[in-house]
Amino acid sequence: MSGTTITYRVSGMTCGHCEKAVTDEVSALHDVTEVKAVASTGLVTVTAAAEPDDAAVRAAVDEAGYELVGRT
Repeated sequence: MSGTTITYRVSGMTCGHCEKAVTDEVSALHDVTEVKAVASTGLVTVTAAAEPDDAAVRAAVDEAGYELVGRT
């Protein structure tokens, strides 16, 4: 799979519902091809055709009800 993969730290995720909410919002972003959110680690891995826009990812995570802390 080609593209860019970035891992972000997100605070507030505690369960599978949290993972799904973040995954759904971030997956809707332009060029995003895969999202893996893991509540137990607080990590969200985003694969996109081009470098993900951090501001857009932050807004999507915020829309899901969580806080993007930064890249790992």
